[in-house]
Amino acid sequence: MGEQERMVEAILFATTEPITVRDLEARLPHGCDPAEALVHLRKRYEGRGVAVTRVGDAWAIRTASDLGFLMQKETVETRKLSRAAIETLAIIAYHQPVTRAEIEEIRGVSVSRGTVDQLLELEWVRFGRRKMTPGRPVTFVVTQDFLDHFGLESARDLPGLKELRAAGLLENRPPPGGDMLRDAGNEADEDESAEGQSELFED
Repeated sequence: MGEQERMVEAILFATTEPITVRDLEARLPHGCDPAEALVHLRKRYEGRGVAVTRVGDAWAIRTASDLGFLMQKETVETRKLSRAAIETLAIIAYHQPVTRAEIEEIRGVSVSRGTVDQLLELEWVRFGRRKMTPGRPVTFVVTQDFLDHFGLESARDLPGLKELRAAGLLENRPPPGGDMLRDAGNEADEDESAEGQSELFED
């Protein structure tokens, strides 16, 4: 293993957050090529218990995806996101950049400020570019933290309908008359008139 690979490996091992090539360049001695080192490291770690993984435009050392089940006992169980928050997050992930009005149109119900604010606080969602439409509404996109949490290299790696149905996360046939997310959002227990934070998490 070359010296620059050893240095990049040490940095990746020591950092908890994914790190960009630019940040690696800033830490390494002049003349090093972290991009080249990452290519070699990624190959070197193939088939091992950990992998050099790309997360958006950054890199990290992570547990091999097929061994994640070994970490389940060490995972701290937190309160689950409510259906409203999950649907909002899914819409942003699959339709980004998307405005609040577009989220509401897809879901079929209004989105309270509490839901979006908490997704922003979780740092799974951030503000995107404003749309070049009347009122210049702000858009939302998913973050690198979202990609890292779900083990995705980019939003293009999100599962398609076929994979979601195979995993039992979607019904095999959409309900008559339209969008599954919209129909789910219209159920009686989905009241988002309040702007508090209670809807984001289930007790």
